[in-house]
Amino acid sequence: MQHKNYHELIRYILVGGATTLVNWVVYSLLISFAVFQITASNIIAWIVSVVFAFFTNKIWVFKSSFWQPSVLLREGISFLGARIVSGLVDILGVPLLYFIGLDYPLFGIEGFTAKVTVSVIIVILNYFFSKYYIFHRKV
Repeated sequence: MQHKNYHELIRYILVGGATTLVNWVVYSLLISFAVFQITASNIIAWIVSVVFAFFTNKIWVFKSSFWQPSVLLREGISFLGARIVSGLVDILGVPLLYFIGLDYPLFGIEGFTAKVTVSVIIVILNYFFSKYYIFHRKV
């Protein structure tokens, strides 16, 4: 792996961790102080974290410096579409893997092996979507 790609991958992992933290903090604040129900809090937290992930990935991970409205719109719609696809992979993949036999408990949590496996797949999918489709500038 080239030196530049290694640093990009490290930045991607750090931004992913920060995005998860944003999601958890927004969710917690909405549940605790705004008296939102679980589903509404989770949806709002997902939206905020996707917006956060978009800009941090654009600026710091993939260093996309194009801010023209047409490029920003294309990247934003593509990013949202990719996150919806990966969300569907999560929603459908965990029960599917569990059903076909990846049902071993991990840390005492039933089905967590399937959840971790799908999460790894999603991180890889999102990285490739972002690197080769969303923030890739065609010459």
